[in-house]
Order: sequence, then C-alpha cells, then structure tokens
Amino acid sequence: MDDFARIITEELDRWQQAGKVARFWLRDDDAVEPSEPLEQLLEITGAFSVPLTLAVIPAHTGDALARRLEREPSCAVAVHGWSHVNHAGADEKKQELGRHRPASDVLGELQRAFSHLAGLHPNRFVPILVPPWNRIDAALVPQLAGLGFEALSVYGPEKPSALPVVNTHVDVMDWHGTRGGRDRMALAAEIVARLGQMFDQGGSLGLLTHHLVHDEAVWDFMNALFKSTARHPACRWCRVTDILRDQ
Repeated sequence: MDDFARIITEELDRWQQAGKVARFWLRDDDAVEPSEPLEQLLEITGAFSVPLTLAVIPAHTGDALARRLEREPSCAVAVHGWSHVNHAGADEKKQELGRHRPASDVLGELQRAFSHLAGLHPNRFVPILVPPWNRIDAALVPQLAGLGFEALSVYGPEKPSALPVVNTHVDVMDWHGTRGGRDRMALAAEIVARLGQMFDQGGSLGLLTHHLVHDEAVWDFMNALFKSTARHPACRWCRVTDILRDQ
C-alpha cells in the first residue's frame, strides 16, 4: 500500500471503528458531447460503480450526448448555466450568472437551460444548477425555485442559502499553476481534512473534475482514490439525489 492509499484508508478505518459511513459524490463539469475523455471518465467510474453527475452546458449540447448517456444508468445530468460565457469585466472574476445583465435575461436563459436538458435527458436529469465558475449572484438564488430548480451546487463549504446546497469540496485541477492534475498527496490531505470535518459535523465530500482537460495525473489520482474508497465499508459513493435527500 502506497502513502496515498494508507492515508485515505487510515482515516476511513477510523470512521469504521466509530460505526460511521462517509458519503462521497462526484461532479464533473463542462460536458457537451461524446468524446474520448468522456469515455475514459465513464469507464473508470463504471469500473468502481461510482455514480456520476455531469454538469452539462445546455447551449452546446444535443442528441449525441443524450444517446450516449442512455447506456449509463448511474449518470445524472445537471444544468451548467446556459452557454458558459463570461459576462464579467476584464478586472473581475469570470461569471455568467452575475449582475452584469438584467436578472430577467439571466433567469430566462436558465429557464431555457432547464427545459432543454430535461427534454434531452428525461431519465437522468436532476433539477440542480451548477453555475459556471461556481459563481452566481446571491440575488438570483431565491428565484431559482420558481424555474424548477431544487438545489444549487458550487465549490467550497456550504453556506446558508435560499435553495438547498450540495457542494463540491476537493478540486483535482491546478487551475492557477500547471493547469494539470494537482499533487496526489496534497489532494489526500484535503480529503482527510474534509473527512475530519464531516466526522464531527456531518455532510458529504464532493469531488470536482473536468474530464475534457484531465492529464494522466488526474486519471491516476481518480483510479487510486476509487481503489482506496469504493470498496471500503466506511465509504459510500452516492448519487447526488441521495445526498440531497439525506440532508
């Protein structure tokens, strides 16, 4: 057993000794169409029976992805904004769902997005909004339920919200450095830290991936993580709907 597996396993063994089960879930962003990286993602999650939530960009997707996912009963589809276009200024953080346009325009796009994906994926659509870049104007959130959304998913610790929140907490990508996979041991430390919070406070651990930009370091990390967790009695990889239901 290498150091990565040992660190993860030791923490899960602690959970097992306490009679607890840690809940994990997987969200992968920016899906639009079938591709080799998507096939690799579906292959690795299928091999370990890990349910997958794909955050799909509605404006850029269609029947091809819908037909491919018909063969994936453990894959859910969430709404990833409308077109993943940045409307913020050059000196601001990127944002599609911000205050840079009239709220009616933003909400209109989200209504189209909801209807489009619900129609394409009737058997795997989940009414969850995943804002592009994990950012949304707080003033919009109370209006999402009126569009049919039942939950919001961004990145980081959950905060009080007008809509139920099911977040991701560990991002595999080094966005501000190599733009490849992050160091495996640094990811292990983040996972154990999140599990430590959950041990006392409850909650889940959401893993965030982006299949279209993965390098071999990411695929190796995912394989190592799934090997260490998927069959451990103190870990359960859940559907996002199960996470929401049990909150």
